[in-house]
Amino acid sequence: MGRFILAIDQGTTSSRALLFRDDLTVAASAQEELPQHYPASGFVEQEAEDIWRTSLSTCRAAMAEAGATAADIVAIGIANQRETTLVWDRETGEAIYRAIVWQDRRTAPMCARLEEDGHGPLVQARTGLRLDAYFSAPKLRWLLDNVPGAQERAERGELAFGTVDTFLLYRLTGGRVHATDATNAARTMLFDIHTGAWDDDLLRLFGIPRSMLPEVRDSAAAFGKTDKDLLGGEIAVCGIAGDQQAAVVGQACFEPGMLKSTYGTGCFALLNTGTVPVTSRHRLLTTIAYQLDGKRTYALEGSIFVAGAAVQWLRDGLGVVSSAREASEIAAKADPAQDVMLVPAFVGLGAPHWNPDVRGALFGLTRATGPAELARATLESVCFQTVDLLEAMHADWAGRDGSSNTILRVDGGMSASDFTMQRLADLLGAAVDRPVLMETTALGAAYLAGLASGFYPQPAEFAAGWHRERRFLPEMDAGTRARRIAAWHDAVSRLTQ
Repeated sequence: MGRFILAIDQGTTSSRALLFRDDLTVAASAQEELPQHYPASGFVEQEAEDIWRTSLSTCRAAMAEAGATAADIVAIGIANQRETTLVWDRETGEAIYRAIVWQDRRTAPMCARLEEDGHGPLVQARTGLRLDAYFSAPKLRWLLDNVPGAQERAERGELAFGTVDTFLLYRLTGGRVHATDATNAARTMLFDIHTGAWDDDLLRLFGIPRSMLPEVRDSAAAFGKTDKDLLGGEIAVCGIAGDQQAAVVGQACFEPGMLKSTYGTGCFALLNTGTVPVTSRHRLLTTIAYQLDGKRTYALEGSIFVAGAAVQWLRDGLGVVSSAREASEIAAKADPAQDVMLVPAFVGLGAPHWNPDVRGALFGLTRATGPAELARATLESVCFQTVDLLEAMHADWAGRDGSSNTILRVDGGMSASDFTMQRLADLLGAAVDRPVLMETTALGAAYLAGLASGFYPQPAEFAAGWHRERRFLPEMDAGTRARRIAAWHDAVSRLTQ
């Protein structure tokens, strides 16, 4: 029996666990779907116990598949859906309300009021974020306002706040450790990304007692040991990162100018900007890519709220396709003469538009429009949104390292679609690289845990082991590309004017 790193990849729609060998190959994996609840328009919630139950059971299942015991696990790494907000009782570990998921928009009016009151510049200057319902602080404020007695209990020190990583760590360690890493702290809208500390001005702005907050540590660090009864023995937790930052690590984007884009429920593109945070002039986010040995590496981030979720809508909402694979297959057969355009603003538009109020629309429908054209429009909508993000990133990064020629490294479920990745390269007019190992989020969490425990090598050696499975090169002529992008911009402008 070899020795392994156990990676927990707790995502929006499922919880997964993977065992990685010393050569970074996957020895075993397990996955369970995670139910979501929609109690009102714009509300997206999950049961905290579902998050915990599925995370723990997949760990046990992966270990059983590999025949591994706790003694065979060197360390655990956690990657998590970011911004999703939980508050729980410190004594019992039980949540006082469901987890409010990052997609939830209930606090949009609160954020609009704060923006109108002139607090946006402070928030952006300290956190690199925009005043938006996407982030954790307004969700936490909502919980304190709407759960009876929560504010008073929080002020008495009875309640703990955390993103999903913190909640899992708390449960794994039997309530002994209340901590997070810098990448997750950076998504709360309460953390100064320049000083690396919780910000008193922002805590006052949102009325959050400091006692609720977790300790912030490096992404690769000793976070504590699991309760021995959970996995058959104590195992050290040595790595934590928000899922998109974990993918940055898993894609070995360690040098300034390197760029990755993950296509899951949403789409998230991050450009490594090195040790200096770059303030965006084009409505992108400035965030922490990872923190190692007390040193923060920053990134520009563009967030698309709807990517794979658009394919789910095509499948479950319209019944046009039975699977994501079928969407790709029929999209390739679409009539090239039809310019059907989908703007999938089901929950508003993310970067670089940041408009929570617009809703999705289809343009260019004709009597001849059928499933193939709808599938192509759905897949292309993700590509067009990526074009918007990368154009903004290149503008913010212009003149720093010639990054207009940056090659995009892709991962996530949609990146398995050859049609979508080829169309992405066509519309970007740039190369798109897909790695051999697609489990980049889990790999990033595993690598951080392995780095902290001495099981894996330093970043430069790890990066040398990154391998490309396929490179997609542009095949679309410049005129067609310009025409299609102009049509996309026209469609978006019709919704945002």
